Formats: sequence, structure tokens, C-alpha cells
Amino acid sequence: MLTDGNYLLAVELSQAAQRLAPQGSSVLIQSTMQEGRARARLGQHEATYAAVTRVHGYVSNLPRPTRPEHHYRYDPDKAIAYTATTLAWAGDPAAETYARETITRLAPSGDTSTWPRRVASAKLDLALTLLITDQFDEACHATQQALESGRVVPSNRWRAAEVIKAVEQKHMPEATELKEAYQQLENAQ
Repeated sequence: MLTDGNYLLAVELSQAAQRLAPQGSSVLIQSTMQEGRARARLGQHEATYAAVTRVHGYVSNLPRPTRPEHHYRYDPDKAIAYTATTLAWAGDPAAETYARETITRLAPSGDTSTWPRRVASAKLDLALTLLITDQFDEACHATQQALESGRVVPSNRWRAAEVIKAVEQKHMPEATELKEAYQQLENAQ
């Protein structure tokens, strides 16, 4: 529901999952962050920050997993990445720090081969945040890198489209190149 844009239902389902999830479980943590992301899209900032705070409390004592690639296992690094997304969606410039930390942790030497989808998502989070602080050149660059990676999944493409729209409104020359990269990604699917 979240990726389909049905944010009210996403909040409802996330809260139901939280009620059913075992304490301390990845299900509890993930459903709490999903609630925060949905509330960010609804513009419910106080509830967004409350969800982020709860998630950080849940993960504060979690060890780093032995298999961090496990999609359904929540860990401290995943909390930082999801915080970047949530705050970017809420329009909070603080997302920049979380997005940069995510990129640094997942691709410390610039090599994105280990976590290509997560790095691409973090670059889109960074780009959305840079729009907030009027750093359009770097936002274009981060979006271009994400698009050229070929790892921007369909449920995240709207984020790139938001950057492209903002760049077009500023009449920046990079808009054409970004649109072309976006279109190539769309055509490849």
C-alpha cells in the first residue's frame, strides 16, 4: 500500500502488524518504520518522528547481523537507511546526514556492487534532501548515479521523477539528461 500511494491504508496495516508482532522482532521494527514512512507522505510530521524514534529505540541494542543481506532481518544499518528515506519524504534536511551515512556504509570505496539497490535508493534519498536545501547540482548528480546504476526498482522511480520535475522547474540543463536516463530505465523494464 505504501508503494502504491495508499498511505492511510499503509498506516492502518502497519499499526495492525505492530499489534500482532512479537516484541523486539524485525516485524515490529519494520512495521513501525513503514508507519513512519506513510505518515511522512501524509505530512504528519509529529507522528513520523515518533515512529522514527521508536525504531531507533528498538534497534539501539541490536547486534550487527551475521547475514546483513537477509531482507527480512532488521538491523541498525537498515534503520539508518530507512530513516534517510522517511526524513527525505517528510522534507526534513536532516535526511542528508542519514543518506550520506548509508552510502558510506554500503559503498565505502565507491564500489556499489555489494548493495547496489540499497545504494541507489540512498542516492535518491540524498537527492530528494538536496532539493530541500537548494543543492540542485548535487541532487542531479546523485539522481543520475542512481538511474545509471540500473538498480532503481519500479516502486522507487517516483522519487527520481520528483527530482526531475524540480530540476525542470528550475530550467536546469541537467533535466534533459536525467529524463533520458529515466526513460532508458523505464524502457529496460
